[in-house]
Amino acid sequence: MLDLTNMRATLAEHYDLKPSVETAEALGEIYARMDRVVPLADWAIYAPYVAAINKLKKERNAVILAHNYMTPEIFHGIADFVGDSLQLAIKATEVEEDVIVQCGVHFMAETSKVLNPGKTVLIPDMQAGCSLAESITAEGVAEMRAKYPGAPVVSYVNTTAEVKAASDICCTSSNALQIVEAMDSDVVIMTPDQYLAQNVANQSTKKVVYWPGSCIVHELYTAEDLRAYRELDPEVKIIAHPECTPSVVAEADFTGSTSGIINWVHEHKPAKAMLVTECSMASNIADELPEVEFAKPCNMCPYMKKITLEKVLYSLHTMTAEVVVDPAVADKARQSVQRMIDLSQSLSK
Repeated sequence: MLDLTNMRATLAEHYDLKPSVETAEALGEIYARMDRVVPLADWAIYAPYVAAINKLKKERNAVILAHNYMTPEIFHGIADFVGDSLQLAIKATEVEEDVIVQCGVHFMAETSKVLNPGKTVLIPDMQAGCSLAESITAEGVAEMRAKYPGAPVVSYVNTTAEVKAASDICCTSSNALQIVEAMDSDVVIMTPDQYLAQNVANQSTKKVVYWPGSCIVHELYTAEDLRAYRELDPEVKIIAHPECTPSVVAEADFTGSTSGIINWVHEHKPAKAMLVTECSMASNIADELPEVEFAKPCNMCPYMKKITLEKVLYSLHTMTAEVVVDPAVADKARQSVQRMIDLSQSLSK
C-alpha cells in the first residue's frame, strides 16, 4: 500500500506543486476541455501536477492510457489516449513508447503488460482493483468447464491475467454479443459478469450460461430508480451500461459500452441525458456537448478513484508500481485477448 506521507514528501522535494493561477492560465487550452465541470479554483490546484506529469512523461518516454471512468483532470489533462476496455487493449498493442502508465484498474494494466511483455507498465496505485475481476478465478473457470463440457469460455476483459489464460477468448461490453455469436457452439460460458451475460443472452441465438459475478457500481441502479427519474422529467433520455441488470436495461432508451454511450450521445444530442454508469462519464464529455444537460445519478467506482494526479506523478517519478505478469500466464492470456481483438476487427469490416 502506498505511503502517502512519504509520497507527498518526495514530490515536494522535486516539484513545485503549490496551487498556481499562473500555471492554470498557462494551461488554459487544456482547461477549456473541462471548464464546464471543473471550477477554476480546482484547476489552479490540478494545473501544477498536470504540467509536471506532461513534462516528465516525455522524459521517461511514457504514454498514459486512461479509461473513460477517470476524473476530468486525468482524462483531459494528462491522458494520451482515452477509451473503453477494448479501445485501450487495442491501443496497448500499438504504442511505441517504452513505458505505459495505466490510469484505470489493475486488470487493465495487466492486459497492457500481457500485450507488451517487453515494456514497463505502471499503475499509479496497486490497490486499484475491481470487484468484478475479483469475483472469478481460474478455478472458477475450470468449474464452469466441468459443468458444461465442450462449451467455449468467453471471459470479460474485467478479469485477471490468470482468468484470461484459462479462457478461450475475451470480450468487452462493446463486442460481447458479437463474440458469443461467433463461437462454434450452441452453448457458451460467460464469466464473470452475470448481468452482461443475461443481457447478451436476451439478444443471442446461443444458450448463454454464466458465472454469478457483478460490478458494484452498475448493480446498484434499479429499474424503480429509472422510472422515478422519468416521472420527474419525461424528456430525459436514459442510457445504460450492459453491466446493469436486465430490468434496468429494459428501461433504458439505449444500452452500450462506455464508448458506445459516448458515441450515442454525440450522435443524438438529447436535450437531457442520464448516463446509468460510473460518475465520471458525464463529466468527461460535458464540455464537448454544451447543448446536453446531464442528469446526475451518481454511483462512483472506488477503485477507479484511487488513481489521482499525485499518484501518477509519483509513479512516473520513482518508476514504481510496476505490473508484472508470469510469462507462462501472459502467453496464454495474450492468446485470449488477441483472439478478441482479431475477431472484433474482422467482424467490424
